[in-house]
Amino acid sequence: MIMASPAAPQDKFTSPYGSWKSPITADVVSGANKRLGGIAVDGDGRLVWLETRPAESGRGVLVRGSDKAGGEPIDITPEGFSVRTEAQEYGGGDFKISGHTLLFSNYSDQRLYKQSISSGDPSPVPITPDYGEQAVRYADGVFDSRFDRYVSVREDCRESSLNPSTTIVAIDLSEKKIQEPKVLVGGNDFYSFPRVDPKGERIAWIQWSHPNMPWDKAELWVGYISENGFKDTLELTSKMKLPSKISTSAFVLLVVILHFWSLQLNQSGLPEVPSVIVCQLVEQFCNRGNYISLLTEKVGFGISTDGIESSNEVVAIHSLDAEFSKPLWVFGISSYEFLQIGGQKELIICSYRQNGRSYLGILDVVNGSLSALDIPFTDINNISSGIDCFYIDGASVVHSLSLAKVTLDDHKSEVVDFKIIWSSSGDISEYKLYFSLPELIEFPTEVPGQNAYAYFYPPSNPIYQASQDEKPPLLLESHGGPTDEARQSLNLSIQYWTSRGWAFVDVNYGGSSGYGREFRERLLGRWGIVDVNDCCSCAKFLVDSGRVDGERLCVTGGSAGGFTTLAALAFKETFKAGASLYGGMPKFESHYIDNLVGGENDYFERSPINFVDKFSCPIILFQGLEDKVVPPEQARKIYQALKEKGLPVALVQFEGEQHGFRKAENIKFTLEQQMVFFARVVGHFKVADDIAPIKIDNFD
Repeated sequence: MIMASPAAPQDKFTSPYGSWKSPITADVVSGANKRLGGIAVDGDGRLVWLETRPAESGRGVLVRGSDKAGGEPIDITPEGFSVRTEAQEYGGGDFKISGHTLLFSNYSDQRLYKQSISSGDPSPVPITPDYGEQAVRYADGVFDSRFDRYVSVREDCRESSLNPSTTIVAIDLSEKKIQEPKVLVGGNDFYSFPRVDPKGERIAWIQWSHPNMPWDKAELWVGYISENGFKDTLELTSKMKLPSKISTSAFVLLVVILHFWSLQLNQSGLPEVPSVIVCQLVEQFCNRGNYISLLTEKVGFGISTDGIESSNEVVAIHSLDAEFSKPLWVFGISSYEFLQIGGQKELIICSYRQNGRSYLGILDVVNGSLSALDIPFTDINNISSGIDCFYIDGASVVHSLSLAKVTLDDHKSEVVDFKIIWSSSGDISEYKLYFSLPELIEFPTEVPGQNAYAYFYPPSNPIYQASQDEKPPLLLESHGGPTDEARQSLNLSIQYWTSRGWAFVDVNYGGSSGYGREFRERLLGRWGIVDVNDCCSCAKFLVDSGRVDGERLCVTGGSAGGFTTLAALAFKETFKAGASLYGGMPKFESHYIDNLVGGENDYFERSPINFVDKFSCPIILFQGLEDKVVPPEQARKIYQALKEKGLPVALVQFEGEQHGFRKAENIKFTLEQQMVFFARVVGHFKVADDIAPIKIDNFD
């Protein structure tokens, strides 16, 4: 272990960039790479969270906070179980808690299991049929106490894994004998956020169809549940699509006023107007005011009261030029929650993003005011309401992904206590002196007058420095999605590079979230052009400003970022080497490419595999052999084509890995092999770590 203290420049060792020693090893990074899969509060007010553990081969474990202050958290997922759904391949919404009853998806068979988290026998019991394979998946469910059942999104791949059917189903919890779930809603391509009102009389859900993604165009529907529950042939006596005349521009929190007693529920009588773009429904219908809340994209709506009984209105309770949610790539997003105030829900705690930064606020439902709260996190994911407090998971430039308990004052206007109760990286204070703090940069793109954004991390090490006439090599990362977002948070994977003398830049190219709808829609019809151009423009900007070495520019990316990486290497000459990590198009995205690219000819012209002759620099590929999003054959084809062309190329294939690597040993290996690959082919330095390099075809 290197023990460091701040050193004056004259006291530092002078060594080439990229060759510096660092205690932030690949073992440290892989061990600190826990993921959060959701948070909830049980009947006793204790926080429960889902963490994915690389040290246990990516096993998903539900953990409950201790009953005693300062006590250790308790695992509530027994050995032999892993909490994880594969619905839509990306998962999310893996579990739900009501009181002391837990329902969760088990990874190995994708069945739903019921577990008591308060009794002496916590053994999970299956409640859905065993189909003999992982062909039926469940996600994003909710308890329906009226009929003692569980309402959930179901993805059924039994007839077709390429085009599975998605429905909203009900699973009976009262019967000891496992029964086939009953379909409540079907016929559309996708569903999310099924939510039942407190009396069990109505159900709301979000649906959308190809070729749209949920952030492009989605619909909010509400249906009445029949009096006899399962006994009726039709579970929904009637349903309606909530009309909207919304012209969308940016994520904003809305409230839907639902006055059911005066509405004529004749679907054909509803006006045909553009549907609302919906991002999130709250956990349940609010008991107060007969309304439900949702997130959508609009600025400028006014506030409405409960006095409107004849119209089915969608109105904003607050207008702000910000994004109140994020693209629905996974189920179970929870970026706002109602706070319990005197037994009634009157305030909403919400997160929102402006210019790539998260903020936390209290929204008063009655007067529509939004008050910002001062907290250390600059990146916020999920929120869950507790007893006299709430919980958030988030991060900042000095906090890795963490869970925090937040307590407000009596007026619910200021934070009086902010306590981190879990961190994905554990205690990393010993590495603090090595951390490189990001700088938000705005750079010009190839389109005159349009800029894009990135987080630039300069090399940082308290012991080493390079000679004054040397500039550092650069690793540029292209994020996935492609509508995802590079975020300003402490990431040890990035610090692994910068503490060894690399510069690192995380790019938010046109098409990324966090900067408004217009910015995100730059990519429509131009995927493989805008993202590639922006990444190259960012690298050029850093070279022109004298911050990096233009002869040692490398690019990396996973999933959609892998596509951008390969396209940049095939169609541009900016980068000298690249690393591509997985990527692909499942059914969830299968028509998304129609909007992002266009016709078949456009797709052909932008596919790097069709233009192998244009590649001119070394490439390393990493692929999971159980990846259902991108078939491993794609990586093999690219590898073989580059090998035959005579370019330096390497292919690493991982047994038991899927889309994104979850096992600690594979996370470590990928990081180390990227480092040594780039050092050998373009770096002109020797890495300080003892890493055995893999063979590079056409190089070794």
